Amino acid sequence: CSSDLAARVPRVVYAASSSCYGIPDRFPTSETADIRPQYPYALTKYLGEQIVLHWSKVYRIPAVSLRLFNVFGPRSRTSGAYGSVFGVFLAQKLASRPFTVVGDGTQSRDFTYVTDVARAFVKAGEAERLTNEIVNVGSGKPQTVNRLVELLGGDIAFVPKRPGEPDCTHAETTKAETLLGWKTEVPFESGVRNV
Repeated sequence: CSSDLAARVPRVVYAASSSCYGIPDRFPTSETADIRPQYPYALTKYLGEQIVLHWSKVYRIPAVSLRLFNVFGPRSRTSGAYGSVFGVFLAQKLASRPFTVVGDGTQSRDFTYVTDVARAFVKAGEAERLTNEIVNVGSGKPQTVNRLVELLGGDIAFVPKRPGEPDCTHAETTKAETLLGWKTEVPFESGVRNV
């Protein structure tokens, strides 16, 4: 069974989430950081990653898990309990409502433009020597929420900070650069203008 399955599935690339790190101890955060999911979405994405990597070992199916950091761009998700700050702000802008900034807006996120993320998936799918690997996909250049609001332009409504949200997300990207030959190409400001 295992050899038949491996022959039919050339490579699996899983879309994991950096939210599995929870509130990290160190920045930038590497793939070896402790796993501390703070809410259901983070936990389910991590469990999905573990299932994919388990099947990779058991059935010898090459698999790579990409832990995505704050993906943004056209068609960003604008609804749902775990929507990204960019998607939430985009929905608010389209509705001519003020941006709901959590806390004081000085928290930072490692925003990663969607076309850069797509390139990471292609590179992971083509990297024949990689198997059973976890790789961070982020810009490595965190930006504050206040900077995002400044670029989008609009009024602000401050709301209380929510428990379990990190003050910073910041990807250590050495593994992506070394194993995939990948790094981001779209600067944050250009990505925001493209939406």
